[in-house]
Formats: sequence, structure tokens, C-alpha cells
Amino acid sequence: MTADLRRAVTGLLSFAAAEEQALLAADAFGPGSGGGSPGRWAAVPLVAHNNQFKSQQAERIGCLLDRRVPPAYGEIDHTSEEVYRSYLAQPPEVVLAGSRRVSAELADGTWALGDDDLLDPARHSWLNGRLLWLQIVVRGFWHPTGHLGDYYLAHGQAGRAVAMQAQGLAMARYLGAPAAAAGMAGYNLACAQAQAGQPAQAARTLAEAIEANPDLRANAGRDPDLKVLREAGP
Repeated sequence: MTADLRRAVTGLLSFAAAEEQALLAADAFGPGSGGGSPGRWAAVPLVAHNNQFKSQQAERIGCLLDRRVPPAYGEIDHTSEEVYRSYLAQPPEVVLAGSRRVSAELADGTWALGDDDLLDPARHSWLNGRLLWLQIVVRGFWHPTGHLGDYYLAHGQAGRAVAMQAQGLAMARYLGAPAAAAGMAGYNLACAQAQAGQPAQAARTLAEAIEANPDLRANAGRDPDLKVLREAGP
């Protein structure tokens, strides 16, 4: 069972990493690349931000393997000009290498951890009742692909945003990912559909995502990407 789970998790990590690296290759190194802003992120700062979140999760795994307590991490203000500029200052080649490195660290760590660490949410107090394997999916797949979708939507590529998130959901199903992870992939697709002017499809996708992962309901109730669905009512 855990071998299947590990394969699913590492497959989702690989999907997100490939999408990040494709974005950087197409945009960060191209003639049309720009600095963006906190309201419209460019490719380099977006992937640099994803790298930071993945690095924090990789550090947690390293601490577990070394039998140390991981540090606590604060929230990141996505609207902060200072935060954005700190990501933007990183050279594209460094960000690209960082994406490759930290994604591999997460995948390797997923296979190195013991079953109890991955499956028992009560094993470590700092998990706060969360499953570690799902936390890896959140930081290594759900969060990065969510930002990638936002990038395409903000840059007038709504069709690409929807197609990428649909592919992420298809990948989760192909890998046989647990329902909680597949629900996250579906949630990202619903957000992209809602922002792309497809509210009927988004509502159906969201309902399926919440059925697979009921914890997503609270997030859906406040997510600005889904505001059009809340305003439409039942």
C-alpha cells in the first residue's frame, strides 16, 4: 500500500516540477519575460516562491530522518512588494536549478521516510493532526500548480490554465492517488474553470473535489477564485 502511495506522491511532485520548468523555459528565458508585480507574478518569482515552500517541506523531512524537530514557518504575504522583489532578484538559472533540486529532494524524502511517519498524523505533534504524505502533496503539487494556473490566467492564457489543471487531475487519477489528493487536483481545476468563465463546469468539478476531500469545503468558502460560484448561489 505505501509503495503505491509513494509512487502517486512522487508522480504528482514530478508533474508540478515539469510544469514549473516548462514555464521558466518558455517565459523566464524568452524575449518577452518581464518583472511583473505582486498582483501579476512573473515566472521567476513565482517558481522561486514555489521553491521556498518545497524547501521548507524538504527540511521537515530531513529533520525527521535526523530525528530533529522541524522549525515553524510563518505565512508569506503574496501581496508584499518587498517579498515579491526578493523572489524577482533571483537569477532565472538559479531558480530553474532550485526547482529541479528541491523537487528531487521531496521525491527522495518521500521514499526515505518510514510508513508511520507518512501515515500516522499523531506520530509528531508538529503535524497538528495532518497526514505527512498529504502535506507533501500540498506543498509539492497543490500549491505550485495553483500558482501556475494563476499565472496563465493573469497572462491571458485561460485555456492553458484549464488544460494544465485538467491534466493534473488526470495525472492524479492515472497514478491512483488517494481521494484527498485527487480532490486537491480537482479543486485547482474548478478554480481555473471559474476564472476562465466556465461556472457550470467549475461547479460540477468543485462538487466532485469536495466529495473526494471534504476538508476543501472550508477553503472553497473563502477562495476569491471561486467567488463567482458563491455569488451564483445554490
